[in-house]
Amino acid sequence: MLALNPSYRATRVQHQGATPQDLARILEDDANLAVWQRQLPLHIADFADLLLSLEVPYAEALCLELPDEEAEPDLSGLAGEFRDLAGHEAFVADLKWLTGAFACLLGATRIGLRLRVLDKAMCPRFHVDHVPVRLITTYAGIGSEWLSEGSMDRRLLGNPDAEPAEPSRIQRLNAGEVALLKGEKWHGNEGFGLIHRSPQPAPGQRRLMLTLDWLG
Repeated sequence: MLALNPSYRATRVQHQGATPQDLARILEDDANLAVWQRQLPLHIADFADLLLSLEVPYAEALCLELPDEEAEPDLSGLAGEFRDLAGHEAFVADLKWLTGAFACLLGATRIGLRLRVLDKAMCPRFHVDHVPVRLITTYAGIGSEWLSEGSMDRRLLGNPDAEPAEPSRIQRLNAGEVALLKGEKWHGNEGFGLIHRSPQPAPGQRRLMLTLDWLG
């Protein structure tokens, strides 16, 4: 009889903590979410709120190629049209730090970065991502929503009637919090990608959201 792999788990757990070191728990075999429950520095939060107040469309996407996981990403031109706003330099420095930490933790040398303002839910149904791991943080506006393991039958993903309706069963990230979400392409996590969705902003409200994808 073959011995069971001791690292295998029939379920997945989610971790949340107050320090950036808590993000490293995403590397644990039975984890599919790690959240750093940070309080966004006031000057960065003010910049994000000011950017949203301009009510202009904004979206950028970059594919960052790093010679090694310790290389510093060049984000000097990011959000360049807003460089005259107070807090821009600190905002870009925060993006650079998050990207560098993401690369270092995963050993990534190729990262997909998306920074955008959203006025509607991009993925309104609960779903899983078909990537190894994704970083999500909302700088201003409503945060992304996710489900604890067992809150929804995975076989019914995409069926709105199967989604939990009780607010108590739906978890939500706060603005400023940083989350690492395992997807279906993380080796050993097949069938256990974190179930999550984009929230629907209230009429007239918007979000400033960053995502990082591990591409290689």
